Amino acid sequence: MVDPVLTVARLGVVLARNGERHRVLDEISFAVAPGEILAVVGESGAGKSTLGAAIQGLLPNDGSAPEVSGSIRLAGLEIVGSPPQLLRSARRSLVRAVPQDPMGALNPTMTIRRQLHESADGDEALILDSLRRAGLSDERRIARAHPHRLSGGERQRVLIAMAMMARPKLLIADEPTTALDVTTQAQLLQIVRDLAREEQTAIIYITHDLNVAAAVADRVMVLFGGRMAEIGTLRQVARSPQHPYSASLFAARYDLNTDRSRPLPTQRAAFRHGETSDRGCGYVLHCQIARTDCSSIRPRERRARAHSGLVACHRSDEMPLPTLPVAASREAWTGEEVTDGPVALQLMDVHKHFPANRQRVWESPRLIPALRGVNLSISLGQSVAVVGESGSGKSTLLKIAAGLIAADSGRVSCLDPRPQVIFQDPVSALTPWLSIGDQIGERMRPRVTSAAERRRRVGEALQHAGLDPSLMHALPSELSVGQCQRAIVARAVVVPPKLLLCDEPISAMDVPLAAATLNLLNDLRRRLGLAMLFVTHDLAAARIVADRIVVLNKGAVVEEFEADMLQSPFRGAVTRALIEACPSLDAMLAR
Repeated sequence: MVDPVLTVARLGVVLARNGERHRVLDEISFAVAPGEILAVVGESGAGKSTLGAAIQGLLPNDGSAPEVSGSIRLAGLEIVGSPPQLLRSARRSLVRAVPQDPMGALNPTMTIRRQLHESADGDEALILDSLRRAGLSDERRIARAHPHRLSGGERQRVLIAMAMMARPKLLIADEPTTALDVTTQAQLLQIVRDLAREEQTAIIYITHDLNVAAAVADRVMVLFGGRMAEIGTLRQVARSPQHPYSASLFAARYDLNTDRSRPLPTQRAAFRHGETSDRGCGYVLHCQIARTDCSSIRPRERRARAHSGLVACHRSDEMPLPTLPVAASREAWTGEEVTDGPVALQLMDVHKHFPANRQRVWESPRLIPALRGVNLSISLGQSVAVVGESGSGKSTLLKIAAGLIAADSGRVSCLDPRPQVIFQDPVSALTPWLSIGDQIGERMRPRVTSAAERRRRVGEALQHAGLDPSLMHALPSELSVGQCQRAIVARAVVVPPKLLLCDEPISAMDVPLAAATLNLLNDLRRRLGLAMLFVTHDLAAARIVADRIVVLNKGAVVEEFEADMLQSPFRGAVTRALIEACPSLDAMLAR
């Protein structure tokens, strides 16, 4: 037997949230062997990122020190209770992380070469070789560039290169591909698999995307409310989940074949802190098969009946569940869709260029085309999804439509003088020192003068976006990334716009909440008759939420078609490549 790289035993973490202390992780136990990839899945707020931070000794210190109990042994070193200098040494040599937000992890004032210099001990050849191994073929350009000059996929690969240079025993990948297109995502997943196989690096892969987990992981651990619901090989857990929450999570997936004529199935409710106690099961309020002892006796991990892993459920022997608990009606969408309304957004022969980095100060900047002769039209009541690889011009198109940047040439016409935008990075789109309620309510100030009425409508908007109205008093720093994204959705629609511009609005969400958000956007479009431009790398989401799909490649529209025709055999080469790069849990199970 090979000794595990990481052993976590009865780990508990208590943090302050909204002025109160909450148990974010509750007696978590597991181990990861050399070369093994463990996927950690669960809804937003389940404790996935807190688990990764605890292993690194990087729990947030909000003035009242976090309480940590249990044990975390990393390559023989006990992390819990270790002094700061020992933890810093461990982070340099034993554990590295690839975070969800690559821009926040890189110094914007330094070139990539300077940021890799310390890890490489000044070895220029090692820097360039690490960038190549991370899938960056133009490594010299990357090394000279500052982070803001790189695409999201390039920045993420730089972080992987930085981690690989340290040759760590453990790599923690926290949602590293959420904001990336499917082809770049597929390349990064291959890099992660190669790192585990060739370097025997143990990897904890935190994700909300079960299809991604299927593409990369050996085992999966399902968290709910800071507790482990189930752990086992991914194939076994996906085929025969033994916990009601696991069954609900896997059944809530959507893919390229999902019926788009009706709302997506979603869970009844998300976990809220304070709804569980040490006595009972954390899932009891949402469980279809709960009985009296589920509320009074906490289930302990035991061997699962249908697979070789562990499950924490009193009634796991009664799985699988006969039906999935759903919040959304599965009736077909009601109301007629507007198909011939006035044009809300029109782009005609739009061109946009950006200057490239200059190697010498006296040289004239070289212009890189971002958009090349783009034509696009959206009427009120219609939804158009724009898909393409990273760097294809999707976000540039959206920013031009929003009036945030100007086109070099062409015509842009927008019916709404103040279109609302849901940005890709939810954290930076919120003002850190204002409460969520204040930021949502400020859009109503010219129209609603009563503070009580504003509070009521803010609460309704939060509920529509899948958030507890009590979060209107929270600061953005007290919310998870997924919760921040839903707060932005609430802010955008609290006063219905004529044009809604969505830049990867569900990339930071777990599957049930992403489904709920897609249902919300579809419902709003039908009820309010607004136009929607939906920029995404998720082809399944594009097909569900859009009437038409536009495919961009190198700044040009290469294909446009009805969403129902996504998998037509007559699709072009670029679209086929995007479809083939989509990870699929069903395909993994079929092998």
